[in-house]
Order: sequence, then structure tokens, then C-alpha cells
Amino acid sequence: MTSATEALQLLREGNQRFASGKRKHEEIDHDRRIEINKEQKPVAIILGCSDARVPAELIFDQGLGDLFVIRVAGNIVAPSQIGSIEFAAERYGVRLVVVLGHTQCGAILATIEELQRPVENQSRNLRAIVDRVRPAVEGLIKTDLRHDMNKLVHHAVRANVSISVSHLRYGSEVLERLIRDEGLMVVGAEYSLETGVVEFFDGAG
Repeated sequence: MTSATEALQLLREGNQRFASGKRKHEEIDHDRRIEINKEQKPVAIILGCSDARVPAELIFDQGLGDLFVIRVAGNIVAPSQIGSIEFAAERYGVRLVVVLGHTQCGAILATIEELQRPVENQSRNLRAIVDRVRPAVEGLIKTDLRHDMNKLVHHAVRANVSISVSHLRYGSEVLERLIRDEGLMVVGAEYSLETGVVEFFDGAG
């Protein structure tokens, strides 16, 4: 089993390769596909955004079967995401969970716009996403950050990640037990679309 610390180091090193254009996982390895046919052993769980520019396997330079990836707009935490994380952590012994936000997040922007100018006839499904992002944004809009959209989005992205991390750490009896007894680590991170670099925070050391 790969420890949380070891997995975090693998992700850091992989992202360094990706950001510098030196990826080692350029193609899908046929032998690797055969190897994992009957069993998967991912080293980390990634709860990331659905944004097409943020594919976790690529930005962490990991191969087929190395990551258990859950993607949803705004990297929000809802029951289905928690259940997926519990499943992977318990069944496959994964000991690292990364909540991965990114710069220029459309879900964050949509939430800011909704708070400033409520949208009529917004679908209840989209509103479900906005409502989960709202706690990360609502307080920030009341500060001086509202006068600088770039700074507002930057802080909102990180606040949203931190709220999701907290939700996973303290909103699931299964994950709380694995954190307490089995070395599970839940950390936050932000991917920069501009540089390709992932910055880890919220408990990543």
C-alpha cells in the first residue's frame, strides 16, 4: 500500500514533469493495461473539476490505473462524491485524497455572477452546483475583494477547495475513521492553467 506521504510525493514529482514538458506517460502502455485488467491499485483519489483543461492523469503525469478520479463542476462535495471517495479509500486502500481546484474556474465565476445578479430560469441542476459553491464566495463578496475580480476569483477558488476538504474530513464517519486510524490524508490543491503547476495546501505540508 502506498502511504499518503509517498503518494503526495509521486504527484508533486509528476506535476513537475508535466509543467516542464517532460512527461514520461506519453502513451498508454499495453502491458500496463493487461497488468491492471483484474485489479486496480490507485495511489491517490482526486476530486477535481470537470473543466476540460484539468485532466488529473495528465497534470500529475500518472499512468493508466494510477489515479481514482472523480470530476464534477466546481470540485464540489455532494453525497455521491463522498460515497465514491469512501469506496476507493476502503476497497482499494488509497490513503491520499486531493481536492483539486484550478484558476479561472467557471463554476466559481458562475456563482459570483449569480450572487451579484441572480439568474432567472436557471436549471435546478445547475443551481445545485452554485448553491454548494456559494458558502465559499458569499463572505468574500462583502469584502474589498469585490472591487478586483481576479483577486476575488483567486480567493474564492481556494476557499471552495478548503470547504470541500473540511467537508470530507468531518462530514463522513468512514473517512474520519480512516484519517484517525489508517493514515488517510485529505489535502487541497490548486492547478494553474497559466503555468501548469499544482500548488498543494490545506494540510499538504
